[in-house]
Amino acid sequence: MIAQLTLIERQRAILISAAVALLGFLMMLAGRDDPMGAHGALIFVASILMIFRIGGSYYAPPPSDDRLRHYYDDPSKVGIVISMMWVIVGLGVGDWVAWQLVNPDLTFGTGWSSFGRLRPVHTTSVIFGFGGNALIATSFYVLQRTSRARLPDQVSPWFVLFGYNLFCLLAVTGYMMGITQSKEYAEPEWYTDIWLVVVWVTYFILYLRTLARRKEPHIYVSNWYYMAFILVVAILHIVNNLAVPVSLGHAKSYSAFSGVQDAMTQWWYGHNAVAFFLTAGFLGMMYYFLPMRAGRPIYSYRMSIISFWGITFFYMWAGSHHLHYTALPQWVQTLGMTFSLMLLIPSWASAGNVLLTLNGAWDKVRDDATLRFMMVAGVFYGLATFEGSFMAIRSVNSLSHYTDWTVGHVHVGALGWVAMITFGSIYACVPWLWKRERMYSPKLVEAHFWLALAGTVIYIFAMWNSGIIQGLMWRTYNDSGTLAYSFVDTLVAMHPYYIARAVGGLLFLIGGCLGAYNIWKTIAVPGVTEEHASDLPQPALAGALNAAAE
Repeated sequence: MIAQLTLIERQRAILISAAVALLGFLMMLAGRDDPMGAHGALIFVASILMIFRIGGSYYAPPPSDDRLRHYYDDPSKVGIVISMMWVIVGLGVGDWVAWQLVNPDLTFGTGWSSFGRLRPVHTTSVIFGFGGNALIATSFYVLQRTSRARLPDQVSPWFVLFGYNLFCLLAVTGYMMGITQSKEYAEPEWYTDIWLVVVWVTYFILYLRTLARRKEPHIYVSNWYYMAFILVVAILHIVNNLAVPVSLGHAKSYSAFSGVQDAMTQWWYGHNAVAFFLTAGFLGMMYYFLPMRAGRPIYSYRMSIISFWGITFFYMWAGSHHLHYTALPQWVQTLGMTFSLMLLIPSWASAGNVLLTLNGAWDKVRDDATLRFMMVAGVFYGLATFEGSFMAIRSVNSLSHYTDWTVGHVHVGALGWVAMITFGSIYACVPWLWKRERMYSPKLVEAHFWLALAGTVIYIFAMWNSGIIQGLMWRTYNDSGTLAYSFVDTLVAMHPYYIARAVGGLLFLIGGCLGAYNIWKTIAVPGVTEEHASDLPQPALAGALNAAAE
């Protein structure tokens, strides 16, 4: 990492780290009796360690100009490793809280281990830690190869990667200390939000700078999806997290919105976070790695572009379907429901594009677990988008809302779509990045696939059954016109399904651990020499990505 930096870049990195360390020190002073002080200490220590890490190699020999003839893949390598670390943490905490629903005593009597604090730790670790790092790492990888241009500098990528992980660390430690903005998505503290804006704007500028110096005239479709993910997430984050802090030395803040306006803003953010973080970014991943792994062009490049614009436009209006039967005006609820139904068209266009791309390559899907990860991800993406549109219908929503059916739906997308396409992309990418002939153990990839698939199926079927039973019990009346079941009765009925959910999560966690071990062993095995690197299967712009012009 450091060996690739020039002297000027090392100086720049030290100055940035020193500025961040100063910021952390000021937060320590301002928030001495507040959790903000603990976060200031964390920022200060992390920055000082970075200064020593860079300073230790300050007088190392300057890098050769030969490096400029190669893509800058070090940030992608580190991002993949960090992503796999986060997935172990996130899945582990997620399964822990699942078992807490089976046995509430698993909090061990400590406040930080309560369900309310660990649940956002799980979601942030998996969505932002695992998914976000995978998106950053693969976007750098895909951007350079589809543009045939090296990243414009060697400091910005590291600032984006490490700055983003500092945000994730601040968020999860804040949740464990009980600090949130008390919203649906358990937003972190106001100063953490500001930090993410700085990192995210740097990320977007870096992406644009690379595209501006591209040698390939066409902007490949994956880059459209990645750019939409970066740009819209920035807009969503800024608007949803507008808040006024109590003071500059206090973590607490008050939202700029209240009442039904706050609910509408929150679900405009929430549903579009699903759209552009958990859908657009991973579609960008899929549109590169699936055709590369299959060795076939995208079935319809035109369909991928139409799908992009359909998803980008329709998703923006769909958030209000989460607020049926609330104080939100009826016409706004209907608007959200209508656009949610319309979303099925561009969503299924992408899902169909995946399966049709594999037409003629099913023998590879049968024999290659990595490609099978991607294929199953496409199937689950089609299932999740159909289910989402179906659940947006007001009459269906009256049964499903506030029940475990919603939890099952979320995990159809999270486990079946997001995690599957990410694992498949990482398994494809790791041998290419580290110049290995294949993964350390194809059998472990196979085992991971079946564990992940079994865990996903057990989880979502348990939650589908649990949710529908919940909804029916809540709306069942006796002859006297009162509710036939108490809330405790529904909890008793849910108990076996909660055990199944925890078992499914455990299987998925074991698969993730196998994947992390396999990736670590692949990296640890000595690679081939540079003169033999060309003999290995490497991704190229030609071939699979150059779909026939339509």
